[in-house]
Amino acid sequence: MQTNVLDYLITAAKKAPEKMAYSNGKEEMTFGEVYDRSRSVGTFLHKSGICKEPVIIFMEKHPKTIAAFYGVIFGGDYYIPVDVEMPENRIRLIFENVKSKMMICNADTMERAKELGFDGQIVDCDEICHTGVDEAALHTIYERTIDTDPIYIVFTSGSTGVPKGVTACHRSVIDYVEHLSEALSFDEDTVFGSQSPLYVDACLKELYPTLKFCASAYLIPKELFMFPVKLVEFLNEYKINTICWVVSALTMISAFGTFKTVTPKYLRLVAFVSEIFPIKEFHKWQEAAPDATFVNLYGPTEGTGVCCYYIVDREFEPGGVIPAGRPFRNTDILLLNDRNEEASSGEGGEICIRGTSLSLGYYNAPEKTAEVFVQNPLNPFYPELIYRTGDMGRWNERGELEFISRRDYQIKHMGHRIELGEIEANVNLLDEVRMTGCIYDKVKNKIVLYYVGDMEEGELAAALKEKLPRYMFPNRIIRLEQMPFTLNGKIDRVALKEMYEK
Repeated sequence: MQTNVLDYLITAAKKAPEKMAYSNGKEEMTFGEVYDRSRSVGTFLHKSGICKEPVIIFMEKHPKTIAAFYGVIFGGDYYIPVDVEMPENRIRLIFENVKSKMMICNADTMERAKELGFDGQIVDCDEICHTGVDEAALHTIYERTIDTDPIYIVFTSGSTGVPKGVTACHRSVIDYVEHLSEALSFDEDTVFGSQSPLYVDACLKELYPTLKFCASAYLIPKELFMFPVKLVEFLNEYKINTICWVVSALTMISAFGTFKTVTPKYLRLVAFVSEIFPIKEFHKWQEAAPDATFVNLYGPTEGTGVCCYYIVDREFEPGGVIPAGRPFRNTDILLLNDRNEEASSGEGGEICIRGTSLSLGYYNAPEKTAEVFVQNPLNPFYPELIYRTGDMGRWNERGELEFISRRDYQIKHMGHRIELGEIEANVNLLDEVRMTGCIYDKVKNKIVLYYVGDMEEGELAAALKEKLPRYMFPNRIIRLEQMPFTLNGKIDRVALKEMYEK
């Protein structure tokens, strides 16, 4: 049984040392180069006395950054990815939480790191990668590693805006990679187009399967997502056949008429995650990539990436919801109602996860960990942790999991329990609406709807009177030129609330 994620890299470097592993379209690294560079980084950390400790990696989205990730693991440590695009306050909070002794930068981020007041040692990745490899030391570290040792911390703020460091280990990542790969049928011909920043767990869908199958991955520059036509042209130029993107990135392309100019030629797999895919936009993608398999993915960072999948195998009418499907092998989903009992078929309940894909919890935050990593209430006989996601779901008549909404998107308004996601779904049915986000002002008891689209606010209000009952009708409708997004590409409802409160 595999117990170390580095086995993927070790095997790939032996099997295909000259094959391109990661590229950003301008610079690339082969499996052999990634292997050599990461082992030098690991040796440097060992010689510096950094062992079983957090190491911050402050670099841009680049193949060298990925090699640094693996280098930290070779050194027996765990990496914390940080990027210059993060807000300064967030970076400082991360520094304060992990209290790392070392930060790995490059020439472009070195000065910025010093400005942020990092207390530990700052080193240049391009310099330490020339460290002579200490074979004996790395072998000893490898032999002493067990599968519950941590390998990374990624910070997620959730709905609170306060960073929480989710800590994953070898076991959780290996199980995730194995089961995701099995469900999505990756192979050596897979060419990934990576949308996610490297400081969120979503990038795992490309990083480790690339090693496992000796596939290839292109790290798509962030700026291309502001220019949909150029983005699709990038996919075609590098013959990218597999994308696993957040829904907002996909709808940004389809909703603005990109496919009238250019369509993706090589896609064979389109996986989507993070939010409900509006059916009208989903149909545009099906038409643009008729030979592709479409897969809905669901799962929180605390569960080490995604844990459920549904391969779209039937038609969905406007207003329908594509299910999250079924859990990966060796993962179980529990739906718990307000009485901590298992919800019946069709009944809504909180989605809870159990299995070895669970992360280790939040770094340096035992109280926050204990709030959501809890004893399984259905099992009073022995210790068994589950993760309470805060998401609401139900089982449909086919036995598939359907995501309803976040628990904190449920509101009580005018005597009725309302899902804000249901309001958004109805608004997204309108052809003139490209994107929408709904929030609730608890103080004034007002539903506030933000949207991006071609309709005036009055026109949208008139159209919604035919779709929504009075108690669900927004008290305010606000048109935006652009929807705010979180660092990992979801609609930023915290930012929407802040915009409303100003």
